[in-house]
Amino acid sequence: MADLMPRWAPGIMAAGEPGHAAAVNLANPHRRKDEVRSWLVADLGGTKIQAARVTASGRLQELMETPTPAAGGEAVMAALLALLQRYDPAAIAAVAVDVPGLAYPDGDVWAPNLLDWTHFPLRRRLQQALGKPVLVESDRNAFMAGELWRGAARGCRDAICLMIGTGIGAGIYSDGRLLRGHDQLAGAVGWMAIRDTWRADYHSRGCLESHVAGPGLAEMARAAGLACDTRALLAAARQGERSARRILAQAGRDLGLGLANLVSLLNPEIIILAGGIGQAAGRELLPVARASLSRWAQPLAAKRVRLTLSRLGHRAPLLGLAALAGGLLPAPPSDN
Repeated sequence: MADLMPRWAPGIMAAGEPGHAAAVNLANPHRRKDEVRSWLVADLGGTKIQAARVTASGRLQELMETPTPAAGGEAVMAALLALLQRYDPAAIAAVAVDVPGLAYPDGDVWAPNLLDWTHFPLRRRLQQALGKPVLVESDRNAFMAGELWRGAARGCRDAICLMIGTGIGAGIYSDGRLLRGHDQLAGAVGWMAIRDTWRADYHSRGCLESHVAGPGLAEMARAAGLACDTRALLAAARQGERSARRILAQAGRDLGLGLANLVSLLNPEIIILAGGIGQAAGRELLPVARASLSRWAQPLAAKRVRLTLSRLGHRAPLLGLAALAGGLLPAPPSDN
C-alpha cells in the first residue's frame, strides 16, 4: 500500500490500517454497510472544483461542485474548504484531493494553472482545517487509479491513462505501480518530441501538447481561417468542413506518434484516452491515432495494446482518490 499512497500526513493513520475504524462513526443504524467506510474526495481543476463522498463499493454520493476562483492563492483554498465543509464529518474516514499539477511527498503541491500555488502546503492546511487524515495526489494519477478500480483498466498491471484537454498528461501504471519519477514529473508526456524542428512555444508547453491539446488545435484553426475554439472546430469537422477535418486528422497522426512512443517504451495492456479533447474528439482522433501507432510502435506491443476512451469521465479522479485513500487497489508486487 505504501507505493500507492505515500502522501499521508505524518503521524496520521491511513484509512484501512488497523485501529483506524475508531475514526468512523458506526453508530448510525440507517447507514448502509458500504457507507460506514467512506472518503471525502475533491478534484481541484483550473475552472471548477468537484467533490463527493465515495463508499467502499464505489458509490459516488453527494456530488457537489463550485467554480475555481480565478484569483488563485487563498481564494482557491477558501473555495475548496467551503465545499468540503458542507459534508458530514462523521461519515468520513479520510480526505483526498487531487490537483492539476504535481503533488510532492511532503504534501505540498504545484499547480501551474492556479495563481500562487507553487509549493502550496495543501495537505497541512486541509488537515488543520478538517481534522482528518489527508492525501494529496496529481490529477493524472487520480484518474489512472479510478480507471484501475472501477474503469477500463480493472485487472491490468500495465496501463496508461492519457488526459488531453488544455494540456496533456498521463497517469502511468507499470508492473502494478504508479510511476512518479524523481521529481514527480513522470507522465509529463506533453513534452514528448514528435518533431525535429524547434519552435519557441515548445519550451512552455511541450511539442506533443502544442500539436494535440486544445490551445494548439485552436491556434491551427485560426491559422486556417476558422475563427473558432476547439468545440467549434470539432463541430465544423463533423459538418464536413475540409480545413477542420485536416486539422483533426493531423492531430490524430501526431497523437499516434506519442502513443507509439509510450507503447514501445512501456508495453501497456491498455491506453485510455480522457479529458475534454480526448473524449469529445475521440471519435475523430482514435482511428487515425490507431493507424499511426500501428505504423510506428514496436510491432508486437502495438498489436497487444488496447486503445479506448474513458467511460468514467469526470467520475474517474474522484473514484481514484477514494481507491488511493482506502488502499483499495491491488498491492504492488514484492521487490524480493
